[in-house]
Amino acid sequence: MTNFQRARSEEQREIRRQAILDATVAMLEEMPIAEISLNELSRRAGLAKSNVLRYFESREAILLELLDRAWRQWAADLPALVRAGVDEDAPVSRRAERFAAVIAGSLAQRRVLCDLLSAQAGVLEHNVSPQVAARHKRAAVANVADIAALAHQYLPELGNSAPRLTAAMIMAVGAVWTHARPSPAMLAAYEADPSLTAFKLDFVTALQEMLATLTAGTIARASA
Repeated sequence: MTNFQRARSEEQREIRRQAILDATVAMLEEMPIAEISLNELSRRAGLAKSNVLRYFESREAILLELLDRAWRQWAADLPALVRAGVDEDAPVSRRAERFAAVIAGSLAQRRVLCDLLSAQAGVLEHNVSPQVAARHKRAAVANVADIAALAHQYLPELGNSAPRLTAAMIMAVGAVWTHARPSPAMLAAYEADPSLTAFKLDFVTALQEMLATLTAGTIARASA
């Protein structure tokens, strides 16, 4: 830490930024967002906390950038998954069900993305400047537009409601993810009283059902 030298070139600055992002990703794989601190992050990145803040204005700003990167990667991977999972010639009800299933299944192994989406509005969008908030929202709008275009391709019956459906889907992902990951206390309660397990959710199953309902409802409203 005491041997820190200010990055002089854009390449050096980018290397430092990437080291901070990589350290944060590693922490997200190990612990919930609430446990990630700038002190531990700076230690893992090999920088003083004050130097981390030279590159990102806050912990939340780091996490918002990681959210955008994870979201863009997911959106880039989706077309191939949807192409393999949805028959464009099937009836609309079948296409809607399959589209929901593909979206839900595609998130099963993207724990970091789901963690970040679940914390987006309540945590990550706080403690940031208006400039960082605006940059994040512009990126989010672009990501929603990419997925909405894909939804419209396979479900043209959505009409101009595809962006609204996609935004609702993203909110549903965060909500279901949170409820599908109960605390140790709730897990103990479920084990002690099996009648409570009606509230215990499987993430993919619950998300698929919710997305299928949202999609069918949006199509019905669009046709009306």
